[in-house]
Amino acid sequence: MIDLHLHTTASDGRRTPAELLHWVALAGVTVMAVTDHDTTAAVAEVRAGAAKRGIESISGIEITAVEHSRDIHMLGYFFDAENAGLAAFLADQRQARVSRAEAIAATLASLGKPINLRPLLSAVKKASGRSIGRRQIAEAMVTAGHAAGLREAFEEWLAEGRPAFMPREGPTPEEVLAVVHDAGGVVSLAHPGRTLIDERIPSLVDAGLDALEVYHPDHKHGAEARYRALALQLGCLMTGGSDFHGDTAHGLTPGSTSLPQEEWERFEAAVRRHV
Repeated sequence: MIDLHLHTTASDGRRTPAELLHWVALAGVTVMAVTDHDTTAAVAEVRAGAAKRGIESISGIEITAVEHSRDIHMLGYFFDAENAGLAAFLADQRQARVSRAEAIAATLASLGKPINLRPLLSAVKKASGRSIGRRQIAEAMVTAGHAAGLREAFEEWLAEGRPAFMPREGPTPEEVLAVVHDAGGVVSLAHPGRTLIDERIPSLVDAGLDALEVYHPDHKHGAEARYRALALQLGCLMTGGSDFHGDTAHGLTPGSTSLPQEEWERFEAAVRRHV
């Protein structure tokens, strides 16, 4: 069972690296990648813990690119997590996340929905490389009594078009491709069925995009088959995973969406040939 899309408390996951490893082992996952948002802070710990459990763990990350004020998530794999250029790029990404969080908090306060951002910012300073985002802000809104749950926080306040939404600024997809490739990695477009930039995928492949995340829990009603066919048409590799953030209430667990063994072997072989 191969799950190449998992999150920890290093970004917006609810499970620590050790807790995630427990869930991964319990599910029978044999190959994994932690893909925290704009940080590799959990990669070393997870790889060490996975090795002790007989689980193969590869370096992973989910980087947020921006195009026309829209987030485009891109998954990086097999890169050198110690690469200086990548480290500097990610530090800028995380600082931009902090600035955005502060702007959202200020907007919420002006709307009569103040939140306590200090614990989040303190956690970022204490845990080197930790990344914050809107999910933590939504949790702070729930804690402050401004929303009954995360869904309400997003739908009423934080989602695009809502009163406290703040557009993100960031690198283009092509810039993300260059940074990850320079660090020796490969890049997959995350959950294209959610991002809905199908018209851009051929040009991204021309720019060096290596793979599409074909297998994802959001890919229903024919989306998985559509993106599999597109990947084959464009000569792309395929990736997949559960996008597990630690909340099992909705049936998402590590390995609940898995990359087929044959596609993992094709993906790994293609990467090894270029190392």
